[in-house]
Amino acid sequence: MSESTFTFRVDDSLKAEFSQAAKCKDRTGAQLLRDFMREFVRQQQEAEAHDAWFRREVQAGIDAANAGDVVSAEEVEVEAAAWRAELQRRLNGAMS
Repeated sequence: MSESTFTFRVDDSLKAEFSQAAKCKDRTGAQLLRDFMREFVRQQQEAEAHDAWFRREVQAGIDAANAGDVVSAEEVEVEAAAWRAELQRRLNGAMS
């Protein structure tokens, strides 16, 4: 792994407090900053992957709707009513 230097400006008091907090964790400020950077990159990659998945799912739904592959509101309500009735039956059985 090749390395490079990352230089930035920070308030003196923040640097001192950060260095002290890092020392309390038996870490250097540089170690923590590398950890923070890795975590930030990981979070961004996960967010991008989720966004790509979500866009694919939405497009699949749009494509299905455009192709006429839809369920009517009436069909959904009939199925939901059956689910509710089954749940109510289970709840009534559990309370007996």
